[in-house]
Amino acid sequence: MADISFRSLFIFSAIFRVFLIVYGEWQDAHMEVRYTDIDYFVFSDAAALMTSGKSPYERSTYRYSPLLAFLLMPNLFIHRSWGKFIFSASDLLVGSLVHRILKLRGVPEKLRTYSTMVWLFNPFTITIGTRGNCEPIVCSMILWILLCLMKDHFVQAAFWYGLVVHLRIYPIIYALPIILLLDPLHFQPGKKPALVDWSCRTSKKLWDPINDKITRSQYIWNFFVKLFTRRRLVFATVAGSTFLVFTGLCFFLYGWEFLHEALLYHLTRTDPRHNFSIYFYHIYLHYEREFSILEKLVSFLPQFTVQLVLIYRFALDLPFCLFLQTLAFVAFNKVITAQYFVWFFCLLPLILPWSKMELKWKGLGCISLWIGAQTHWLMWGYLLEFRGKNVFFQLWMASLFFLAANTFVIINVIRSHLYCPLFEKSQSNSGDDLKDE
Repeated sequence: MADISFRSLFIFSAIFRVFLIVYGEWQDAHMEVRYTDIDYFVFSDAAALMTSGKSPYERSTYRYSPLLAFLLMPNLFIHRSWGKFIFSASDLLVGSLVHRILKLRGVPEKLRTYSTMVWLFNPFTITIGTRGNCEPIVCSMILWILLCLMKDHFVQAAFWYGLVVHLRIYPIIYALPIILLLDPLHFQPGKKPALVDWSCRTSKKLWDPINDKITRSQYIWNFFVKLFTRRRLVFATVAGSTFLVFTGLCFFLYGWEFLHEALLYHLTRTDPRHNFSIYFYHIYLHYEREFSILEKLVSFLPQFTVQLVLIYRFALDLPFCLFLQTLAFVAFNKVITAQYFVWFFCLLPLILPWSKMELKWKGLGCISLWIGAQTHWLMWGYLLEFRGKNVFFQLWMASLFFLAANTFVIINVIRSHLYCPLFEKSQSNSGDDLKDE
C-alpha cells in the first residue's frame, strides 16, 4: 500500500466513478429501483424548462439557484448523464484539493494519501455524485476557498465564498471564523501568512491563545477593536457583492419565486417525513396548522449557540472549526437528509492527521455508533414508509438516539484533536498590541 502513489489511486477512483455512472444507466433501464437520485430528475427537468425559455421553478421541488439548472442544460443535447459527470468531476476535485491542502500544511505523503482515501473511497461520497447529487460542487468550492485563504488569495476566496453562499446558503456559518482569521495577528502588509507545519502539532511552543499572554478573550476583543482591517473589508465587500450580483440577476430573471424557493424556503422549511431531525415529530403532529415565523426560526437557537461556542474555541484552527461547525449544524438542524452528511465528509480528511484517535478501538467505536444510529433510524423509517406501520414515536426516539450519537462523536473528536492554528502568529505582533494592516 505504501508504494501506491496518490496519482494511481486518483486515476482508479476516477475510472470507478465512470463505471458506476455507466452501470447506473443500465440499472435505471432494467431494474425497478433506480440508481439515479430523484433530485437528478428534478435538476434535469428544471434545465429543460430553462432551455425552452421557462422558469426552472415551474418544476415542483426545484429549490436551488438557476445556475445549477443552467449547468445541466447539456443534459438535453449531449447526454442525460452530463450532470453526473460534472458532479463526479467535482467529487474528484475534492480529493485533489484535500491532497493539496494537506501538502501545504506539511503532512507526510503517506499520511495525506491515506487521509485523501477517506474521501475518494468512501462508499457514500462515491455514490453521491454518480447518482446525480449536486453537493460535490459545493464541497469543492468550500475546499477551494480554504486553499485560497492559505495562499493569501483572499480576494479570490471572497468571490467564491459569495458564490457558494448563493448556491447553498448553509456556508454562511463559515463567515465569522473566516473574518476572525483575517486578523493582523497573522497578516502583515506585503507578506503572506506563515502556515503552521504538521510537524509542530505536538510542540509546546505552538501558539495557543489560551496559554499565551494574548488570551482568547483578548483575541476576541481585538476582533471588535480592529474589526475594519483592509483584508476584512475587501473580503466582506467582494463576497457580499458577488452574492448580491448573482442573487440580484436571478431575482431579475425569476422574481419572488426564485427568492422564496432558493433562499427563504430553507430558512423556514418544515418536513414531517423521512427526516433524521428530532424536530420532525413535532412538525408532523402540528403540520395541519400554520407555523408562525417565530416558531420556524426558534429551532435555529440551539444551532446558533453551538456555532458560537465552536467558533470561540476553534476559529484559529480553521479546518477543524469548519468540520465541527458543519457536523453540529447538520446534527441540530430542523431538517436532516442523508445528502447533508457529505458537507462534513469533505472536511474530515483535513483533520485526520491531527487526531490522536486510533482506529482501534475508539475510532471504530465512533464509526459503529454513528452508522448504527443511522441504521436504527432507517429501520423504523422503512417500517413507516414501506410497510405503513404507525411507528412515528419510535422513529422520533431513533432521531433522539441519532442526535446523541452525533454529540458523542463531536465530543470524542474534540478530545482526540491536537489543536493546531492554521497560521503562525506574526512576529511583529508577538508582544505588542495588534496593529492595523
